[in-house]
Amino acid sequence: MATEYGQGYGLDGRPGFPGSTERRHRLPAALRAPVEGRTWRELGYVLLSLPISILLFTYAVTMVSLGAGLLVTFLGIPVLAAALAGCRGLGALERLRARALLGMELAEPEPLRMKKPGAMAWMGAVLKSGASWRALLYAVLHLPWAVFSFVVAVNVWALGWALLTYPVWFWVFPMYGGQDGMQLYGDETHRVYLDNPFEITVTALVGLLFTIATPWIVRALTMVDRLLVHGLLGPSRLASRVVELESDRGVVVDTAAADLRRIERDLHDGAQARLVALAMDLGLAKEKLHEDPEEAARMVDEAHGEVKTALQELRDLARGIHPAVLTDRGLDAALSAVASRCTVPVQVEVDLAERPAPAIEGIAYFTVSELLQNVSKHARATWAGVEVWRTENRLMLQVADNGVGGADTSQGSGLAGLAERLDAVDGILVVDSPTGGPTRVTAELPWRGAHVR
Repeated sequence: MATEYGQGYGLDGRPGFPGSTERRHRLPAALRAPVEGRTWRELGYVLLSLPISILLFTYAVTMVSLGAGLLVTFLGIPVLAAALAGCRGLGALERLRARALLGMELAEPEPLRMKKPGAMAWMGAVLKSGASWRALLYAVLHLPWAVFSFVVAVNVWALGWALLTYPVWFWVFPMYGGQDGMQLYGDETHRVYLDNPFEITVTALVGLLFTIATPWIVRALTMVDRLLVHGLLGPSRLASRVVELESDRGVVVDTAAADLRRIERDLHDGAQARLVALAMDLGLAKEKLHEDPEEAARMVDEAHGEVKTALQELRDLARGIHPAVLTDRGLDAALSAVASRCTVPVQVEVDLAERPAPAIEGIAYFTVSELLQNVSKHARATWAGVEVWRTENRLMLQVADNGVGGADTSQGSGLAGLAERLDAVDGILVVDSPTGGPTRVTAELPWRGAHVR
């Protein structure tokens, strides 16, 4: 799990693809916004929301009312199921609209779960599905918000462009309806018109302010639409959590399989091969025992050295699986043993009033072990430090060094694999490693106390 330090940084020294640069604009964002494609897409979304929400609301209220009224008969259940199914279908169209105009990346809600085929099973699945009822709630709630956002967006947009282009209109139509300019105020005694250069300029400037503010107002309106679509038309929190756990389970299974292959390879290429050679040497020594005792003694002495080497390899392999010192004495002693094998001086501080669960303790040990291996191989540091402490329901680990820095988790490196392992148990890995150093890697693990050891 080695990470090449010093890679994955752009020309500006920030993490990213090598040589990548951001697109630069001549105009600031405030002046670009009124003519950007995103603004017009969001405005189009708001304008389309009103007729679509009227359709959704009418369909939902009509069908649900009809189904509820017919519940005294058998027809009420299929009508209500059809109403919910229609809301699900219309919700799918709304998700497509949100993806196309708002750029939302929204997962599909949980599918219908039918234990057996048939119309009755389908109606039961539709009625029991939380996604169906959330789609119905969206159809009902979206109409008042669509009316409000439509009125605000259209009025602000029209007012801004009308005032901004007023000098053009005044030049084309200097007198309209027998009056000089646009009437700003009027009563029975006097009227005020915008008809001199100063007033026309001020009007255009006010229109410019409204025009610049319109995209941000529309963007704020669409943020509410994003929340409605995400909360009511996307997957539920439970479904999202199930998908996340399934993904984490896949990571755990793959990691366990990779560890088993590594152990098998180490046994086959290391200790097993050495023990086979040892058995052959002892067989030859046995044959020479009577013919050449001195040669046999030399061969037995060599075999004795091979036995020591094989035992050391087996100890190293067992330590890589789960060190005995971790089980017997906990994280403090185990991390101190790892630090003693590092190529740079390492200061270890473990501040834990009690030991965590064995699984969490093992993950913490191997996380620090792999990070110290990176320090030994790539950091070119002269000092490193390890800190372990508990904050509420989280176990915190931090490994720091004064090396060359440049560590990055975005390039599919060993740190990325370590982050995936931590994520599989609801952990987090944060890397702070600017080019030139120093490097500080912080890991968070959920705290679960030890029960029976």
